[in-house]
Amino acid sequence: MSLPQQLRDESDFDQLPHNIAVSATIADIEEKKGFIDYFRFVIEVRTKGGSKYLIYRRYREFFNLHQILESKYSPENPEKPGPNTCVLPTLPGKVFMGNKREIAESRIPDLNTYMKRLLGLPTWFLVDEALRMFFYQTDQDSQHEPRALRRLRPPTRKVKTIKPKMDLFSSPRAEAMFDFRGNGKAELNLKRGEVIFLLQRVNADWLEGTVNNQTGIFPQSFVKIIKPLPDSDTEGEGECPTYSCLRCFLLTPSGVDTRDVCVQEALTIQPTYKELLSRMRNVFKVDDIALNYRDHEGDLIRILDDEDVQLMIEESRGQQGKVKRPVNQFPWELHATLASDLSVYNVEA
Repeated sequence: MSLPQQLRDESDFDQLPHNIAVSATIADIEEKKGFIDYFRFVIEVRTKGGSKYLIYRRYREFFNLHQILESKYSPENPEKPGPNTCVLPTLPGKVFMGNKREIAESRIPDLNTYMKRLLGLPTWFLVDEALRMFFYQTDQDSQHEPRALRRLRPPTRKVKTIKPKMDLFSSPRAEAMFDFRGNGKAELNLKRGEVIFLLQRVNADWLEGTVNNQTGIFPQSFVKIIKPLPDSDTEGEGECPTYSCLRCFLLTPSGVDTRDVCVQEALTIQPTYKELLSRMRNVFKVDDIALNYRDHEGDLIRILDDEDVQLMIEESRGQQGKVKRPVNQFPWELHATLASDLSVYNVEA
């Protein structure tokens, strides 16, 4: 690159806002047990201003972003001629068969390369709205439960230690095997060799405990459990339920089959029609199935697409307060029927 070109590019970069993403690295993958089970990539983003934060993205969000960018900037798109075109990096292709975890793991190197090259494109490209929104930390991202991220944290290793005198006590406790600096007031600072008294399990990777008169959470991968928590202190206990519950029914000529389906989704989520259909087929082991909901008059309304799902959710909001439900139960219910059975609608075929 010539010196004038280099100076111009550096000057353009200086004009970028401080919150523009300039690098991104996948720190881990995370399984999400929603209406459809899938894996999300946990991505550490660094901005021009030096900030760091985590975002959580599915592969299909990468795919959607790439399609948007291609439609705007690809020089091969005859519908978008103009000076602002560039050759985009190659996105790893879709995989339709295989173990989901193995697929997600295998994508990490290629997606890291893709993001590195994407954020290395000309400075005018970095201010694209779709690109900025992809790397923007949403409220949902920032409120996500922290984890010990294996690609950003030192790995655990076996260390021979002398059995501490704290074993004389009966309290659940653990010994810190590595130093750990907490990120925020909620997380403890640990020094190797310290004994932490355990209070509860936060999730599969994090514990809550007390050390040096301080209480907070810390990653289990940094400690050795000396005395485990009682079996009652299982994952998901706490003020807020880990799972949300969906009440669903299968109506058949022989009777009603009632099920409660638990998913790791917020009560405000709006699943897609395809996700609900796939989940209900799996729950009731019936392929020839139709989805429905009951309106305020008690009539069954068949669901055929995402707009019908939205109508169902809006209908349920209007009925809130009239029906008492557990705090972690969705305000809407699904009524599955056999697709060929029209008798449930009080009409003749």
